[in-house]
Amino acid sequence: MLTPEENKQKFIEIYNSSIGRSGADKLLEWLSSGKSDFFTAPASTRYHSAYEGGLCEHSLNVYYCLKEYLKRERVKDEYGLEYSDETIAIVALLHDVCKVNIYKTSFRNKKNEQGVWEQVPFYEYNDTLPYGHGEKSVYIVSGFMRLSRDEAMAIRWHMGFSGEENKNTVGNALDLYPLALAAHIADMEATFYIEGKQQ
Repeated sequence: MLTPEENKQKFIEIYNSSIGRSGADKLLEWLSSGKSDFFTAPASTRYHSAYEGGLCEHSLNVYYCLKEYLKRERVKDEYGLEYSDETIAIVALLHDVCKVNIYKTSFRNKKNEQGVWEQVPFYEYNDTLPYGHGEKSVYIVSGFMRLSRDEAMAIRWHMGFSGEENKNTVGNALDLYPLALAAHIADMEATFYIEGKQQ
């Protein structure tokens, strides 16, 4: 497992070598600035990658899973899915930018192994821009650079059926935009098989 700083460097390396779109530099500048906690934030409060640097690590895991999924013979030959390195990087690395600045460290009382109460840190969810999940990521990224329709749909619907949306709308989106289904599969693989084992 890499350190948060090593994951940050890996993210920046992949981002810079894969994404050359107008505005991408400004987005990375924002992600790296004091206005964003992207590289230090957890990916969740207690489920997957709920530790410092977890959000960046999760984004990298989704990137690797999506790359591998799209390399599969069946996916290429039978499903006809083929996307540029830039599109893959944009979708995977930026699918969860909606989580920037929403997890705050707080403290609660908990008994330690000796039965003594002590204060322990935990992450609290505090979203000051309640715009949804995938749609919020699309909104944030679109403020810096233009997304293709496939990219926007993949980021928007990467949660698949696990959200509260109308199931017909989700199914229709995954049917019409195969990259959205691929992103969802990569997100689930990273969450449950890679990060689930780290807990």
